[in-house]
Amino acid sequence: MPEPRLVSVVGKKNAGKTTLVVALVRELMRRGHRVMTIKHGSHPVEMDQKGRDTWRHMHEGGAERVVMEAPGTRVVFETAAAESPPRELAKRYLGGADFVIVEGFKRADLPKVEVFRRAVHAEPLYAPEAPDAKQYVCIITDSTDFRAPIPVLRFSDTNWLYRLADLLLQDAR
Repeated sequence: MPEPRLVSVVGKKNAGKTTLVVALVRELMRRGHRVMTIKHGSHPVEMDQKGRDTWRHMHEGGAERVVMEAPGTRVVFETAAAESPPRELAKRYLGGADFVIVEGFKRADLPKVEVFRRAVHAEPLYAPEAPDAKQYVCIITDSTDFRAPIPVLRFSDTNWLYRLADLLLQDAR
C-alpha cells in the first residue's frame, strides 16, 4: 500500500488553520481522495475524564492502550513517552489514506501551506531565507499586497480553495 501524501497546514495563533484544514479535507474528499488528519497540540490534553471507566483502565490499572468503542465512534487512549513525528503517526494510525492533512508540526520536514492573516499578525512564519523555505507549497492570505517567491493565494479570490487543491494534487504526482 503506498504511503499517504502528508501536508502540514501552519500559521500563527488564530490565523485560521483549523478552518483551512476542514475546507481542504472537504475539497480533497469531494475530488474522490481518502483524507485523514493529524492535529498537533502545544499543551498536554486530557481527553478522558477522571473516574470514568476508560480513565481508570489507564490511570489506575496501568493499561498502555485503551480502546473505547461506541456507536459510530472509536477512540484510542495511549500513553506516550514522547511526541511522535507526523509521518510515524500516519504510518501507525492512518493506513489507507491518500492524503493526511497535518495541522501544526511547523518544524516537521513536510510540505507546508501557511495561513497568514494580516488582520491577526503582521508577518508570516515563512521567510524566503529560512532553511525550511523550500518546504512551503504556498501561502494563503487576507493581505492584498503580500508578495512571496512562492504561490500566494488570497482569500478574496473565490477559487483559492480549488487552486490550493490543484497545487497539492500537482505536487503529489
